[in-house]
Parts: sequence; C-alpha cells; structure tokens
Amino acid sequence: MRPEIDYPSSVDLSEKPCPDTVDISTQADFAPADRGFSAWSTLLSSCILGLFVWGLPNSAGALLAAYLEDPVYASQPHASSNLPLIGTLCTGIMYCSGVVIYPSLHYDLRLRRVYIWVGVGICFLSLLGPSFATNVTLLIALQGVAFAIGASLVYCPVISYMSEWWVERLGLANGIGVAGDNSGGVLFPIVMPALIKHFGIQNTVRIYAIALAIFLVPAAFFMKPRLPEAPADRSIAAPSPKPRDHSWMRDRRLWFFVAMNTFQGLAYFVPLTWLPTFATSLGLNESQASLTLTLSNAASILAGCSTGWLSDRYNIWALAFSTLLLTSVATFALWGIASFTYAGLLAYSIAYGLTAGCWSSMWSGFVRPISGDDLSLATTIFSILLFTRGLGNIVSTPVSTALQHAKIIPTYLRDSHELHLGLTVDDGQYALVIVYAGTCFAIAAAIAALGWSLDCRTSTRDIEAKSQA
Repeated sequence: MRPEIDYPSSVDLSEKPCPDTVDISTQADFAPADRGFSAWSTLLSSCILGLFVWGLPNSAGALLAAYLEDPVYASQPHASSNLPLIGTLCTGIMYCSGVVIYPSLHYDLRLRRVYIWVGVGICFLSLLGPSFATNVTLLIALQGVAFAIGASLVYCPVISYMSEWWVERLGLANGIGVAGDNSGGVLFPIVMPALIKHFGIQNTVRIYAIALAIFLVPAAFFMKPRLPEAPADRSIAAPSPKPRDHSWMRDRRLWFFVAMNTFQGLAYFVPLTWLPTFATSLGLNESQASLTLTLSNAASILAGCSTGWLSDRYNIWALAFSTLLLTSVATFALWGIASFTYAGLLAYSIAYGLTAGCWSSMWSGFVRPISGDDLSLATTIFSILLFTRGLGNIVSTPVSTALQHAKIIPTYLRDSHELHLGLTVDDGQYALVIVYAGTCFAIAAAIAALGWSLDCRTSTRDIEAKSQA
C-alpha cells in the first residue's frame, strides 16, 4: 500500500536560475540519506504511523461483525447493507485522496507538518466520536469518512518525507514501510475480537483511539524534512522545479503501468473480502476463518521487504510480470482447486500474501523511469496509481458480490458431488468470484508482458542509434 517518491539526487546547475543551488546528495549541510539516526527514526516513525492509519481498515471485518451482532446497531433500518460501507469508504477515500493532497504539497512543502498534526487530531476525534455514537449514519460519517480524511492527511506527507531520507535504498525502505502497514492486518484482527469480547465494541473503539494518540503523537515529532522546505529561510536554496510540461502523459510506459495497476486493484481486494466467508462455507469456525487473512497479511510483510529490495536492483517489468503471473496461477490452482480442504486454503492465503501483497512495493520502479528527478511529477504519477487502486477497491466489492449471488454456475460444478475443488465449495457459489480474480491478474500479467516487450524493443533501438552515431 505504500508508494514512495524519488527526490532528485543531483541538480543540473545549467537549468537552475539560482546561482547558489547545490548538489543535495553531497552537500555537507544536509543530513546523510540512507543512513544515520534521522533516516532510521523517520523510517520507524513511518511504520508506526502506517500501522495505525491502516489498522482500522485492516480491522474492518472484525468491527463489522461486532456491529452486526450488537442489537443497538443491527436493529436500525438497512443496517446490514449500510454498516459494510465503513470499511469500503475508509479504504477507498484513503487511496483516492492523493489526487487532492499531493498538488498542495508541491506548492508548499511546509504543509506536510500541518497535515500530519491535523490528520492525527481528526483520526483521534473521528474514533472517539463513534465510541459514543449509536446511529449508523453517524458511525459511517465519522469512522468511514472522517477517519479516512485524517488518515490521508497523515499518510501522504509521510511518503514525501521518506523520499527525502531514503534515496539509494528507497526500494528497501519502502518495503519495510509496506511491512509496517501490513502489520496491522496481522495484529489488529487478532487483538480486536478479544477486546470486543471483554469490553464491548464502543469501549474497544475508545481504546483504539487512545492507543492511536499515544503512539502517533511521538511518531509525528520524528517526521521532519531532510531538505530545505522554504528556500528564502535558508542560505542554501532548494532545487527549483523544472518548467512543467505534459510530455509525460505521452509516455507509453505510464499507461501500461496504470493499466496493470488498475486490473491488479480490481482483483486484489477480492480474496481479502471473501476468504473468511469461503472458510465458513467449508464448515470452519471463526478463528480458523480469520487465520486465512492473518497468514496472508503476515506473508505480505515478508514479500514487501524482499520486493522493495529487489526493485532497487532488478528490472521492474520482470518483477511486475512474475508477481502478477504467480498470483493468477495461485488463484486458479490453489483457491480454485486445492482449497476444498483447510490446508489448501491456508496454502493459498500464504501464496497470495507472498505474490499479491508486494505490489505497492514496486511503485517506485514504475515512477522512476518516467519522472526522473522531478519530485512534483513523481507525486502526480503516484496519485494516479493510488487513485486507480482505490477505484479497484470500491468497484471490486459490489462486482464480486454480484458474481457470488449470480448463480451462473456450470451444471457440472453445481451438481457434482465427486469433484472436490475450491470451485465446487457451497455448490459452486464462489466459482465466478475465483475466475474473476484469477482472470484480472492474468490480464494484468499480459499487459506487463506486452509493455516489457515494447520497452525492450525501444531500448534496443536506442542503443543501436547511439552506436551508429
């Protein structure tokens, strides 16, 4: 979930009107990047901030189950259809908000600290309010919308800060950050049900709000810039932005990346939504069902770190194609075939976390070839990637729900009692959901293969042209 932005490692003096602009990667007045206490404390703080701002969306299933079991909420009109909107709106807004927040940071980087502190306050109040609320509409407005706005104000500046402190090992740092974000998917789905059982849903939300404030306030203090934010206040000027043009929009690679990201987003949230329900259909209890998501999120922690490290060293097209292809194969083979048993379902949960959970760790590799050292352009492209992934989150849930209820199931699957496949679980009710997810991943892999092929041809022509010159 965490993208990152490349800050320019060097400055072309011929393009800068200011005579005292310097090379930011070597100037002694700046703290060193990729090492030292400040760099590592920024990374640790970003993990803490990501853990809590993504912790609530990652715990949406546990909270939803508690709300639906509480007669105070469940007895209200349309509660069963309205309460699930909390998680969907929260995640969707957090992904889509970048197109609004990033442009303002381009004009004044000092807004980053303002956004973080305002965001922390909104997050705290938007959780404290629902802990006293009993109206479902108010619950959706505060916990689903207001919290998402506050979390976005916290998360977007964190991404910008990380890009200043980590340059050469930005992929590795981003992978560690992704692991921090995904840790909430391991920790909170286990902790939340236990707290709800002992203290009730309202007190549990209150506890989460207090814990969020206790951890986020000190973490926010360590989020500080490495580079000058206001050149007029410094003896050494920060690099001036290059004149903006729109030639990047004609770069073929951009639209291949966007297409891959869109199809990956359309499928990514489907297994995360349906695996617990699928496990219940196998006759498993609630604890066994929740373990499917826990294992998937745990595997994504390892995948995020390793893929971030690989993205610093290897071809991003190869990484994207291999992960998308493996995710598609795992979805068809493990979920579609082997998940008729609990062991097969757990195997798919782990495989899915390892292959699909690392996707956002590769975003820097998508952005770097197009944006170069243009920080503003990098944030623009990242906002596009975030937006398309958010659309996938919003669209995939109703689409997969419609497919699950469509009952357009092949007769040999519906009537067979001998085929012990994941496709035949619950009379084949999940067959179309599995096919939809696997197909979306396969389409994304095909787009990656085509883009990789065209990029190789372009690189070959460029090399030949240079050799002839």
